[in-house]
Order: sequence, then C-alpha cells, then structure tokens
Amino acid sequence: MRIATWNVNSVRQRLAPLLSFLKESNPDILCLQELKCEETAFPRMEVEDAGYNVVLHGQKTFNGVAILSKSPIEESTVGLPGFDHEGQSRYIEAVVSNGDAGVFRVASIYCPNGNPPDTPKYAYKLRFMKALTAHAFALLKLEEATVLAGDYNIIPEPRDAHDPSAWVADALFLPESRAAYRRLLNLGYADALRAATDDAGLYTFWDYQAGAWQKNKGIRIDHLLLSPQAADRLARVEIVKEMRAGDKPSDHVPIFAELA
Repeated sequence: MRIATWNVNSVRQRLAPLLSFLKESNPDILCLQELKCEETAFPRMEVEDAGYNVVLHGQKTFNGVAILSKSPIEESTVGLPGFDHEGQSRYIEAVVSNGDAGVFRVASIYCPNGNPPDTPKYAYKLRFMKALTAHAFALLKLEEATVLAGDYNIIPEPRDAHDPSAWVADALFLPESRAAYRRLLNLGYADALRAATDDAGLYTFWDYQAGAWQKNKGIRIDHLLLSPQAADRLARVEIVKEMRAGDKPSDHVPIFAELA
C-alpha cells in the first residue's frame, strides 16, 4: 500500500507532472494540497481516466486539498472537525478499503503558513494545529491504520533545514510551531520519514528564489504521520526529489510511505 502526499502548488498548472507521477510512481492513495481551484475547475476527468477516485475540498485561487485513491472511497469528511475554517479549504479525510490490504483512514492536510508571526495569521496557525491535535487524538480511539498526510508548514528539527539559522524568526520554525508538531507525535503518531531514517539533509521544499533548488537549500515541511496500526506496517519511505527538477515544477515534491 503506497500512500503519498504532495503540495502540487496549483493542480491545473501541474497537471502534466501530476499525471506523470500517477503513472510512474503508481501510488494507491495520493493526498494533494494547494489545489488553488474550486471543485468545478479540478481536472477530475483526467485524474479519473488515470484510474483514481477523487474527493476534494476546493477553494478559488488559494488552498484546497484532495485525496486520490485507486480503491473506492467509502466515506469522507470535509473540513477539520472542531475548527472554524473561515472559508479556508485545508482539510479532507477519507476511508479507503483496499482489499487484502484492509481499511485505511487518510487525511490530506494543508496547515496554515502563519507568516508574518506578529500578525493574526500566526494565531490562526496555532488554532488550526490545536484543533488538528484534538481530532488526531479522537482518531486514535478508532484503532485504525490512519495516515495524516500533508504540508504541515512546520520544520520539526534543525536537521530538517539546510540552514536552520535562516528560519529562527519564521513561523515554520518558531518554538511554538515545533511544539505543536511534537504534540501530535506525543499522542502516539510516528513521523514516517523519521521512523525510517535519522539522516539530515532530507527536504521536501525548495523555494523558487535565489537558486534554492540548485544549491539544495531546502526544508522538510511535508509529513506523513502514522497511527500505531499504520506505523507497525511501515516498510519504506521515499522523497521523490527528482520531481523538483522537472518542467514547471511545484516548489514541493511528493513523499510516500509504503505500508506492508
């Protein structure tokens, strides 16, 4: 069972690389963030022709999340429970049944950026994370294989940034942001990448500016958090770094976990 997440940074602009990724990497489930389109503008026909069922929570110009699944989607939840999203489309959750692999609960999450930190945007980020933690705790009680996937807009540790000192005043790396991420882990979720490796220098985002990609000045902000039932089945994790070098790439790349 291969479950991937990717901040596509405009699904209509990234349709060709999206279809290429679906064909070549063949994920069973793909969580997308930052669709930047309403539901009626989503390229549903092309994605369904590639063999995927779709549920999405769209928004014009900004945000937007989706879950693509090769197997039937049995139920879905639109919007983060317990959070007043103020019209921002940042959370969708689905239950997917995959034959012998069993049932999986998967969420596609686009956490707020929070910058500048001295504005209401940062308070909004922390409120979102508080609601996400409460919901994540409730999901653990279901004792299901659950994957909370997405762009968390949080750099968990210094080793997750090429130059941590450049981020000390940024909302992605402030102590309160990192503490909010740790609270999810302390509930019992596992960071899939860190369950597989302790290596530094593993990134999922490179800015378009100042040659960040060419100089490998990246950060890791896209995460797959696994419930204990999912973590027990973890076989492999891969960051699909080469997607950043493609034609008209997103500034993020996909990361996927294989569950046995």
